[in-house]
Amino acid sequence: MVNVKCRLRCALLLAFAIVFTFQSCRKSKSEIGKELFKETKNKVFKKIENDAFASVFKQVLADKKSGLGNPKLIAAFYEGNDYDPVLLMQHLPKKGLKVLESHLNKAGAHGLSPEMFGADQFARLIGEIYDKKAIKTVEEAYQIIAELELATANSLIGYSNALQYGIVSPRKIYAQYYTRTKRPDSAGVMSVFAVKDLKVYLDSIQPKSKSYLTLQKALAEGLTAPGMSKEETARVLEVNMERLRWKNRNSDKKLVLVNIPDYRLDVIENGKSVMNMKVCVGEGRKIKATDQLKEYDEDDLKKDRPFNRETPQLGSMIHSVQVNPVWNIPESIATKEITKYAAADRYYLANNNIDVYLDGKLIEDPETIDWSAAGAGKVYTFRQRSGNDNSLGKIKFLFDNESSVYLHDTPAKEAFKLPVRAVSHGCVRVEKPLELARVLFGEGDKFELIKKEMAQTAAQTARDIALPDKVAVYLTYFTCWADENGVLQFRKDIYGQDIVLYSYLERIKSS
Repeated sequence: MVNVKCRLRCALLLAFAIVFTFQSCRKSKSEIGKELFKETKNKVFKKIENDAFASVFKQVLADKKSGLGNPKLIAAFYEGNDYDPVLLMQHLPKKGLKVLESHLNKAGAHGLSPEMFGADQFARLIGEIYDKKAIKTVEEAYQIIAELELATANSLIGYSNALQYGIVSPRKIYAQYYTRTKRPDSAGVMSVFAVKDLKVYLDSIQPKSKSYLTLQKALAEGLTAPGMSKEETARVLEVNMERLRWKNRNSDKKLVLVNIPDYRLDVIENGKSVMNMKVCVGEGRKIKATDQLKEYDEDDLKKDRPFNRETPQLGSMIHSVQVNPVWNIPESIATKEITKYAAADRYYLANNNIDVYLDGKLIEDPETIDWSAAGAGKVYTFRQRSGNDNSLGKIKFLFDNESSVYLHDTPAKEAFKLPVRAVSHGCVRVEKPLELARVLFGEGDKFELIKKEMAQTAAQTARDIALPDKVAVYLTYFTCWADENGVLQFRKDIYGQDIVLYSYLERIKSS
């Protein structure tokens, strides 16, 4: 509660700071009627009385406050600004509102709906401002000016936020999304009142990445992807454009990027891939091809429900590696797999170098335990020793995250030959771990030590080696993007996350 009050107080202070800026440069309120007459040639505007207009605007704001996207911030601004129609005074004479109207009507180019931003109402009010027959009395003038000012603020803020941050917050719709993603804040909302040239501003917030522009062009041209209908293709383009609008990356010069549906890892330096390799990711829900982008659980869209082996979306920093790693086997795997294998084969644990612990103490003779007993996987803990057969291979790459996942080597190399590589328990298996270590560490003593330790065939002790400089890692989910040659790539929605996102977007569009 304290944080909420603090944020609101800061927002209000920001509002008044912007108000102070306007006090020093805005047109006097006495010029409202004069400016509107000059722009529209409607003599009714000459009769405007400032106090009377402010009274009407105050009432209109109270009546329409609940329908605004950011009611507290907008109200704070106008309350502190003497209910002056600052956006109309700033942009109406420059045809800026016509520019905004045009952008709203073209929201479909971004896979969005004009009505998400009140485009019809906005256009109607602009038309009435210029229509002498629509405004015959000063009372009508007050009402329409007030409504148009609020509509301008609401539409501009909504459109601006959508293009710069996306429509939905991914953390609110995905159960396993752990990437820090910037959302609109009070500073961004209030900054639109200080915009001097709407055309320059609206052009500046158009996303400009290669992938976004390529997807946008494909949507405009009605592209049909192989194996999809035109409608299905449009939906895939729309959800991936929304993902591209999310601000969930830092300006890292070097990063490791895993695209889960592509089963591929890239090391990116200065915006270009300097290394890529196949990966295996977590198993997902069994989504039928016929379910592609259909409404997902329309009765309850509060949260998606991932299969427990799906690789999460996350952003973190790789800080170290463990060579010849040990595997602390998660309870879920111990319960569903390890104890069952041990029950069927009394030598399974010994043959796979798995130690068993009870309350932190090593069990010397685990073969004597009844592994078929209920709850055995929860009572005991399991740890696989280092070795050539360790499920994590010869190295794992460590980064802090809420899901206890990491990148790692694997002895099961055959899986990299599969076209569909959603086969792990959630961690990411990498095809060329030594090459990845070389790129991350660079040539030098630490890499030579890693290389030497990984080459050992005899049992070794696990060794932790810190990176000289941490490297950002992002586990992402894109089913469509433009490759380095500008060619659109499409992949299957292996976790059904397109379905979830599209359902939310459609609900927002129709609300």
